[in-house]
Amino acid sequence: MRLFDRAVAGETLAVPPIWMMRQAGRYQRSYQALRQHHSFEDLCRKPELAAAVTLAPIKEFDFDAAILFSDLLFPLEAVGFGLSYATGGPVLDTRLTPELLRTFRPIEEALPRLQFQKDAMAAARAAVPRDKALLGFVGGPWTLFVYAVEGTHSGALAKAKASPGLYREFADRMVPLLKENIRLQFEGGADLVMIFDTAAGELAPATFHAQIAPDLVTLARAFPSRLGYYAKGSHPSQLPSLASGPWAGLGFDARWDLATVLNARPLPGFVQGNFDPALLLPNGADFDAAFNAFLAPLRRLDVATRRGWICGLGHGVLPGTPEDHVRRFVAGVREAFQ
Repeated sequence: MRLFDRAVAGETLAVPPIWMMRQAGRYQRSYQALRQHHSFEDLCRKPELAAAVTLAPIKEFDFDAAILFSDLLFPLEAVGFGLSYATGGPVLDTRLTPELLRTFRPIEEALPRLQFQKDAMAAARAAVPRDKALLGFVGGPWTLFVYAVEGTHSGALAKAKASPGLYREFADRMVPLLKENIRLQFEGGADLVMIFDTAAGELAPATFHAQIAPDLVTLARAFPSRLGYYAKGSHPSQLPSLASGPWAGLGFDARWDLATVLNARPLPGFVQGNFDPALLLPNGADFDAAFNAFLAPLRRLDVATRRGWICGLGHGVLPGTPEDHVRRFVAGVREAFQ
């Protein structure tokens, strides 16, 4: 069994598997070379290119899992939004209104527009070594709603937070599509699918509990023990709302003390994280000091307490991260826990 799968299954492991969000992308020289000849959308939509980008971090850094190179906003395009990456980041052509929501494509028309993710996943599965896991991902319904209303997931999110009724109508349409989007990725060969909820940490606990968590639990129950969940900026008060979902595990950002999480086990399943990605940037002694400070409390835990830990970052690899720091991170973790 793959090392990653053994951790997800709860096996006690001396050395944790290593996987990073955004481990394929702009910090890599190989990715930059591909972008000189191909658009971002082509890298996502053309199976052979998506597979190549997905595989590159495995070849270059020897991670224990690959994750499909794609984007979480494609379901919005599938229901009717115009979506462009011509200026770099994603740009939606309009903002969500009740009137626009009523023009959304039905699921039988929207889902074929996501078929390329299944094809890309199948190509990646054929390329990624069998001893490495392959992950898929979708955006959480709330995060997709925030993008649809605000055009971004940063800032106060005032319009999104002030529109609970519109969120409910949106989620009622999007959750069934996300469920089928996840199914496509599993059919393409994904071993596990992550839900990335980068805007969920901006919500008050009561709002998360009442409005957002039920949709997440619905998705988890559709694929028991096969989905992971990560919310940037999450906090302990959100965890009870997720407890009834049969999650494979949870990711934790760098705001959490990972040793405390592993000791407390707030929910069953794997625990993924959580070195601060900004601390991969400094050179020399500053990087070494930050890395050693991260490892020290985890090394003091006994191996049974570290059960289910998937080592990585608290969010995605940042542009400008030195490739050598990524290699040193991977090698350093494996050496520290031998």
